Amino acid sequence: MSARKLALLGAESTGKTQLSHELAAHLRAQGQRVAVVAEVLRAWCAREGRAPRPEEQMPIAQEQERRVDAAAADHDIVIADTTALMVAIYGAMLFEDGELHLFALERQRGYDATLVTGLDLPWTPDGLQREGPQAREAVDRLVRASLGRAGVNYHVVYGTGPSRLSGALDALARVGVAGADSGRTPVSGGPWVWNCEKCSDPDCEHRLFSRLK
Repeated sequence: MSARKLALLGAESTGKTQLSHELAAHLRAQGQRVAVVAEVLRAWCAREGRAPRPEEQMPIAQEQERRVDAAAADHDIVIADTTALMVAIYGAMLFEDGELHLFALERQRGYDATLVTGLDLPWTPDGLQREGPQAREAVDRLVRASLGRAGVNYHVVYGTGPSRLSGALDALARVGVAGADSGRTPVSGGPWVWNCEKCSDPDCEHRLFSRLK
């Protein structure tokens, strides 16, 4: 049986890395062989001390996906702490590169589940890619727009600590990821629907879900 590939996408400072490791710990406790693939772009920027030039974007995106494929060869579940799509999105904020976007979107369609981390966590600078909360909101809009254009279904994850992890596990359980039961009692009344799905306004969304902290 081939590995299930799970993608975590989202703007800077929305908890992707922490959530990836929390998900891995939970799934390993359920007997799953889980690999977490770290973000290649972040490591590249930290090593080089700058953003990549246009010709450097595609190799970074390809390396991100190569590591996912390599991990899938001997694990049950692979959690990608971002994918080639984030490389393409950050590149689009500086450069135009149709080939990169086509590659990234095609790869994204191959993931079994895509989770987008919401903007309800406070923004914190780290001296690398993070330029401020206003840039974070712009990236969030680009992530959702790109997924929408590609026809990729995704779930948005909110909350802090155990609440964020439980929300992610519930989303994965709905797409049949083994071991993803959060243990929470399902909310009655049918599927939950985000009331603001038509506007997709990060500011509105932030206010709506601030109570989940």
